[in-house]
Amino acid sequence: MPTLDFQGRTVLITGGTRGIGAALADAFEASGASLVLTGTPADEVARCEQDARRSGLSRRYVHVDFTEPPGFAAFLSELAEWPVDVLVNNAGVNRIQRTEEAEAADYDWMTAVNLRAPFLCSRAVVPGMVRRGWGRIVNVASIWGVITKPGRVVYTITKHGLVGMTKTLAVEFAAHGVLVNAVSPGFTRTALTDSTLGAEEQAALASQVPARRFATPDEIARVVLFLASDLNTYLTGQNVVVDGGFTCV
Repeated sequence: MPTLDFQGRTVLITGGTRGIGAALADAFEASGASLVLTGTPADEVARCEQDARRSGLSRRYVHVDFTEPPGFAAFLSELAEWPVDVLVNNAGVNRIQRTEEAEAADYDWMTAVNLRAPFLCSRAVVPGMVRRGWGRIVNVASIWGVITKPGRVVYTITKHGLVGMTKTLAVEFAAHGVLVNAVSPGFTRTALTDSTLGAEEQAALASQVPARRFATPDEIARVVLFLASDLNTYLTGQNVVVDGGFTCV
């Protein structure tokens, strides 16, 4: 029986320094994976790298800014040479704005991080996965790729696009042993959530969730681990919504 055992697997997680990304890193490492984790703030990446070395963790942190073309291009060139078995496209940004308030610069910023970067990272690692006959890509989307509300226009565009990309990659590479799925978290207690929603709004939203609370990052991580593991042998092209029932009401 296959298990959640990632011994000998190399896992790349974008946005791996905080929130869901940090929970994913801990979960994968506890299951035996070797990790490569990206982050944007250089000081945060350096601090995480120092902490990992002191703790003897099997992980490497890489500073990458997906909105900075030369640096991102250099990262992609390196990435194409790495033996990545599992890619988790987790990095994401959000800015709550109604349509008339959103500027072209906001669109460019969010699409660069939430949509363009996952596409280019996936394109870089897929050839190696195909050669080895095994690979997993998990795209961290959002409930705003399933439903929407005012103020989410650009973010919703990017997350719908990410779900669409998931489906196409899945049908292109399933025959090669590469399974591609999306996970769409609902309201989750992360730094990004705290930066975009005030305490009162969070409380009001939690009351609308059938589970009556936000998710914790490790609850999202458990779903991602299953999709990325040998336990998953046939599930591909799907968007797994993890939202405590919010999109059902």
